[in-house]
Amino acid sequence: MSLPLITDYDILEKLGVGSYASVYKARHKKQRTYHAIKYVEMSTLSQSSRDNLITEIRLLRDLNHKYIVTLQDFFWDDKNIYIVLEYCNAGNLSAFIRTKKALPEATCRYFLRQLAAAVQYMRANDVSHFDLKPQNLLLTRGANSVSLKVADFGFAQHLKLGEINQQLKGSPLYMAPEIVRKHQYDAKADLWSVGVILYECLFGKAPYSSRTIEELLLRIRKAEPITLPPNAHISNECHDLLRRLLVHESAQRISFDDFFGHPFLDLKTFPSEQTLKKAIDLVTQAVEYDEKHNYKEAYYLYCSALQYFVPLITEETDAKRRQALRNRSLNYMKRAEEIKNFIIEDEYKQLAERQLKAAKASAAQQAERLNCAAANDEQQPTTSSARMAEMLEPDIRYKQLFSLSHSSPSLKTGLEIGRKGELYLYERKLDAALESYTAALGILVPFVNNEPKGERRNLLLQQLEFWIKEAESIKSILSAKHLDEEEQKLSTVRSCSIQ
Repeated sequence: MSLPLITDYDILEKLGVGSYASVYKARHKKQRTYHAIKYVEMSTLSQSSRDNLITEIRLLRDLNHKYIVTLQDFFWDDKNIYIVLEYCNAGNLSAFIRTKKALPEATCRYFLRQLAAAVQYMRANDVSHFDLKPQNLLLTRGANSVSLKVADFGFAQHLKLGEINQQLKGSPLYMAPEIVRKHQYDAKADLWSVGVILYECLFGKAPYSSRTIEELLLRIRKAEPITLPPNAHISNECHDLLRRLLVHESAQRISFDDFFGHPFLDLKTFPSEQTLKKAIDLVTQAVEYDEKHNYKEAYYLYCSALQYFVPLITEETDAKRRQALRNRSLNYMKRAEEIKNFIIEDEYKQLAERQLKAAKASAAQQAERLNCAAANDEQQPTTSSARMAEMLEPDIRYKQLFSLSHSSPSLKTGLEIGRKGELYLYERKLDAALESYTAALGILVPFVNNEPKGERRNLLLQQLEFWIKEAESIKSILSAKHLDEEEQKLSTVRSCSIQ
């Protein structure tokens, strides 16, 4: 096939070949801008390929989203059709995974949030892609970040949630089981593909990677259980989402609403026009509570604001605005930590005072012993976990709930793990505290879903609400810390490069 001759563009190199088109990198002669041009020879098109092409042009013309490749122009002559698309300068996600072998969970989450935002926009417009795979997720590298763009809408179509399709569409490795088995499926087929993409990002290969197409189709038809590779280490939230996406029966697969609302994605804090406003509103409230010495509410509000500021920093491409956002978030993070330390020290003080009163009311010998212990505690605010547990008694709610847990071993275990999280937090061990809270919630949230109405369920819901709030606050502080560490590393690399 000869190179296309297009008057306004210089054709530079071939980027790839699809089922009915070749894609070239091109530069506009006057504007000097780069584009990707999909070149289709009309004589090679079957009727179904013509239909797919028309659908792709129509959909891309109407879709306008940051994480969907932009259709910039299309035209034709007597032999060829030319589709001018946004040029993505960093290849595709498939090549990126091959280069890295597997991606850290944080990187997987970064790309998955962008993909989810695009899918959410498509669902709002009743569009299903039906060919989501790493090869169709293009990457664009900016000054500070890499963005993902959903491309190749050749199999896409308008399909309302619940409507059924019977045409065979997609790539077998990423194709939902209901397409392979029944040739009858709905929009939720895209969610299976998202699950396969997440699995491949995490572990370097798709869950049903096979030597032959026959072996692949057999594994899908048999509904072979999907397992994690040996020694795989992923968070409970990541594992939960992966498990719920890769469900063979479409009706039992996670819903779109639950997918978009899943805590691993946390799309509510995903950068948008409203995110900065939300962050500023939260900070304003935090400062008001701070000035009124309502430190607990101020702490939670500062941490909530960080949930919005950190993603904004990650997505910001302008260096000055990025630095300004970073400085603000660091100030709020430091103030949140100061407040938390103040709260902990205040509780130490109150405990010491209670111990002192108890000592005075006791016998002289016991009073002397307890007074010494209180004095030692004041001199050594950081104690061992055993001493901390002895010193910091749990609140009444926890005690009541624990007393009702003896008939339910899993409830008792979850409460004990959550209590460890509280003690780690008092020791300022944030990573250990978050790990304990996350483990506890992983046990207790499923438990409460099956718990009948009553006093124990009410107490458990209150305890869960408190621990979720604490875990989210710790996560916000840690994400701000990690971002600052990454920025410092980048600054070091840049300064070394300049020298």
